[in-house]
Amino acid sequence: MSWEVAKQAIDYILDREDEFREESVTWDFIGGEPFLEIDLIDKICDYLKIEMYRRGHHWFNSYRFSFSTNGINYHTEKVQQFIEKNHRHLSIGITIDGTERKHDLNRIWKTPEMELGIMPKPEEERGSYKDVVKNIPFWLEQFPGGSTKVTISSADIPYIKESVLHLYSLGIHEVNINCVFEDVWKEGDDKLFEDQLTELADAIIDNNLYEDNACSFFTEHIGKPQDRIRDNQNWCGAGKMLAVDAAGNFYPCTRFAQYSLRSKPAWIIGNIHDGIDQNKLRPFLTLDRCTQSTTECIDCEVASGCAWCQGENYDAADTHTVYQRSTAICKMHKARVRANNYYWNKLFRKLELEGKQEEYERQKAKVKDPTC
Repeated sequence: MSWEVAKQAIDYILDREDEFREESVTWDFIGGEPFLEIDLIDKICDYLKIEMYRRGHHWFNSYRFSFSTNGINYHTEKVQQFIEKNHRHLSIGITIDGTERKHDLNRIWKTPEMELGIMPKPEEERGSYKDVVKNIPFWLEQFPGGSTKVTISSADIPYIKESVLHLYSLGIHEVNINCVFEDVWKEGDDKLFEDQLTELADAIIDNNLYEDNACSFFTEHIGKPQDRIRDNQNWCGAGKMLAVDAAGNFYPCTRFAQYSLRSKPAWIIGNIHDGIDQNKLRPFLTLDRCTQSTTECIDCEVASGCAWCQGENYDAADTHTVYQRSTAICKMHKARVRANNYYWNKLFRKLELEGKQEEYERQKAKVKDPTC
């Protein structure tokens, strides 16, 4: 993204205070790896602060700069200068996927051969775990409540338990973790998934790790029926956020940009020159659970907590629509519910025997479910 595009996007948003009426704002920088462009980001953030102050904008002092980074260059001088300057308004999450073998399944260094389309043999790949993990203590010192986001696909399932426990051992007390929404699941994956979560539940409860740690796979409110009227919200926030790409195009979410889609054309809702086309945005503003779900999903006995990604719904749909819910994650959600029930039943029995019912209620209240 050029500075000119970034500035025009900022001006477009700040010029329309009556249109963007949210009480607060998060300016979210994503990539790729955002900290590769720390000079540009620093310039953007300085401009945002100055303009919100100069305009007397209601977001001044009610904003946050948010980053999800791979952590490779977290320790560098320019990144650290940026953090020091903006610390009060920063959220930074470092993505570390768990143990070294889990992390390095996907997060490997690019080689010159890969630029030519030649993929290295597995034994020749160099993972990035060691380059990331050395920055974790520094990050947690600056952001003591830092959490990480872990994504699970079929090949990752055998490493779930060891990875969550490893992240706890690094000092990361909140592990947000979820299965990918794409149709990648193989026969029997749900049983392996349930087994891993059950073993993880045993390790957390038997070793009292629940006292200081949280894992979003275990959330008390999931796995219940949902009312057609009272529980009819859309899970995804697409359409209620604004994403801007390097060319200055607007999207309802970055998942609708062309580089995020497998088979569908990008869903562009405007640009920095012409503004937002409300007709292209309109479908997202009328989405709810029932308008995009089958009767089976609506009436499912374990519907609560079953998430979806609006971009994946669009990408997997038979036509160019956001009103067809992808159900690839169905069996994985049901497996999670079974393991979740096991976790809370075991924890209740343990704390009941110890006369600690109040601690059980505290545990239920502290766990939150991650968004996509």
